[in-house]
Amino acid sequence: MLPRVDSYGVLYRGFQWEVPERLNMAAQVCDDWAARSPDRVAIRDVSSGAAEAITYGRLRQMADSLAHQLVARGVSRGDRVGVLRTQSGWTAAAHIACWKIGAISIPLFKLFGVEALLTRLEDAGVAVVVADPEGTEGLAEWLKDADRQALVAEDVTLSDQPFETVDTGAEDPAVLIYTSGTTGSPKGALHAHRMLIGHLPGVEMSHDFLGAEGDCIWTPADWAWIGGLFDVLMPGLALGVPVAAARMAKFSTDECQRIIAEGSVRNVFFPPTALRMLKAEGAVIAGLRTVASGGEPLGAERQRGP
Repeated sequence: MLPRVDSYGVLYRGFQWEVPERLNMAAQVCDDWAARSPDRVAIRDVSSGAAEAITYGRLRQMADSLAHQLVARGVSRGDRVGVLRTQSGWTAAAHIACWKIGAISIPLFKLFGVEALLTRLEDAGVAVVVADPEGTEGLAEWLKDADRQALVAEDVTLSDQPFETVDTGAEDPAVLIYTSGTTGSPKGALHAHRMLIGHLPGVEMSHDFLGAEGDCIWTPADWAWIGGLFDVLMPGLALGVPVAAARMAKFSTDECQRIIAEGSVRNVFFPPTALRMLKAEGAVIAGLRTVASGGEPLGAERQRGP
């Protein structure tokens, strides 16, 4: 966490990267918090209306239970595991479970067509996909190979048996994210466990030192994209800031306002497209402390605000 100072110059001149030799993101975003503050809220799921609070203790239990199930299906260090899910506590737990094993998680967008999914799954050599109850429908073609498996996280029985996180180095691979918008086929970008450390300063600064009393962060961007996963979900968890989760089939101003109100959201990462839609509809969203944006040009008009 960055030191709280009043001068950007002071912060800039005093900044230096601190990357430990041994590092596992599962500890950063879950285990360390669960050990010292198990009842602290990690995720607020507002998909069904009233917010459901998932504490760090429960998130660790979910991740440990998933890790045991993945190992039982043959997953081990270095294996690639697809995560085909939308925003939810189980989605966060799926990535954490992979890192606990030393496996590599691959975020996959639920709205991908069959060809887009097959391209990524086959290129990465994925043998197991963690899906939601509806996610297995798009995997029918891929699952024709008997050696491939889909695990529905919601079907996993929570266990009290802890899972011992493997020892990993900061340079060990952790997540494989496929590009979008590039020429030719999507390219897999392999990131190490040090990835989150690289994202944290930018996230903290863009939200005026994220982690102030009462902060809660959310984005309409799917967690299958790097913006949702590593500019909101994982930084929020690492900083002890509750992350709001909501499964939006399609962005709408009304739904956006509901999520922010019911999730007590104070910090939002809005893609520029979402900002343009909110502006066009004259939406007024009360209670926000910070708004960050990125992923495409914001434009001078958006930078000036309403």
